[in-house]
Amino acid sequence: MASVYRESEHVGEVVWLGMAPARQGLRSGAQDALELGFHGLDGARHEGATRPACVRVKELYPKGTEIRNVRQLTILSEEELAGIAADIGLEALDPGLLGASVVVKGIPDFTHVPPSSRLQGPSGVALTVDMENLPCNLPAREIEADEPGHGKAFKRAAAGRRGVTAWVERPGTLRRGDHLTLWLPAQRAWAP
Repeated sequence: MASVYRESEHVGEVVWLGMAPARQGLRSGAQDALELGFHGLDGARHEGATRPACVRVKELYPKGTEIRNVRQLTILSEEELAGIAADIGLEALDPGLLGASVVVKGIPDFTHVPPSSRLQGPSGVALTVDMENLPCNLPAREIEADEPGHGKAFKRAAAGRRGVTAWVERPGTLRRGDHLTLWLPAQRAWAP
């Protein structure tokens, strides 16, 4: 029987971890490790098995409709983050200003890994990629507060480089320095 997933040659290193506390805005604070459960991260902004529908799914559901939470985590690429920083005129960009949960390095074109891909860590923890995280104005405001004159350019600079949203498929611990293996869906690309 054919496998549903195939292990890719790409392995990313976790270079930053963060947690944005619930009801305290977008900013995430740096962490050494994340204890991830089926609900995501205890006390985090996007914790929970379900969530109210928001602007991202407005074509599908009325605002506030309870839906499955597939955006428990925000995962960014160190390389793409550096590109955004350069384009907005900064030497570096704090991932906490973008509400990041995880920053990985070493997976090319990370924002465009296929939806339903898995990132599996050494503890067995597995994160399922939902989809590209489109840029919005919330990070721009945080950047502007810390780096006046640079936030306005964020949305354009982050297009195609804002990372992905993800949910916890298998609970476990994720630590800085861990390596995440990228598993891709084995199906061919959709060609209607």
